[in-house]
Amino acid sequence: MTDRPTDRGADRGADRGADRRADRLTHVDETGAARMVDVSGKQVSAREATASGRVRTSPEVVALLRGEGVPKGDALAVARIAGIMGAKRTPDLVPLCHPLAVSGVEVDLEVLDEGVAITATVRTSDRTGVEMEALTAVSVAALTVVDMVKAVDKGAVITDVRVERKTGGKSGTWTRDGRPA
Repeated sequence: MTDRPTDRGADRGADRGADRRADRLTHVDETGAARMVDVSGKQVSAREATASGRVRTSPEVVALLRGEGVPKGDALAVARIAGIMGAKRTPDLVPLCHPLAVSGVEVDLEVLDEGVAITATVRTSDRTGVEMEALTAVSVAALTVVDMVKAVDKGAVITDVRVERKTGGKSGTWTRDGRPA
């Protein structure tokens, strides 16, 4: 007997239908060895993914970001470019991630009272999704914010990095809150 759910994802807005592959890890073979999934039989389709995350910082950093800037320069501009670069380099960083033709990357950073909110949207027309590219864009942008502010706030924290939405492919549209996209 196991306490494992039989349809993971159904409660998160995913429509799995008859695709039973959702009940196993796709990057692990029958023996437990890591493998790269063969996507050659999949249809090319327009795909998009949006991820988000936050960097919690001190009120002093927030004031600097809203005003004269931090000692290293324009933290938000540098983080935006770093996030775009990160999305493009995802297959070099995540071992089993497919290289694909990234068509577009948008990285938005917003200074909030508690720090910086980061959102990244990545687009492609390919055989596999761009969720990992969106997550990498957010993560690299967040790491860059931390690097840019560490002289003022050594305690900055990266938090809540997650996929918010994805469209395209066989599984269609998925949103974190389960609402139609």
